[in-house]
Amino acid sequence: MGSFSIWHWLVVLVIVVLVFGTSKLKNMGKDLGGAVKGFKEGMREATDEPKAINATKSEAVDAEEKEKKNA
Repeated sequence: MGSFSIWHWLVVLVIVVLVFGTSKLKNMGKDLGGAVKGFKEGMREATDEPKAINATKSEAVDAEEKEKKNA
């Protein structure tokens, strides 16, 4: 019971293609790629959001300090 050889993987691949067909596998690949792309964009937006919040907070603090100096 060792690891699978290349021949085992080829047999599995042939069986999967026969069961699902190439068009269905192609569609599944597109869907998976779209999901991964959406996930990456969501992660990018999540990391950019705290920067925007911090920038807004610092602008608010600057405005309050200016008001205090003018009063």
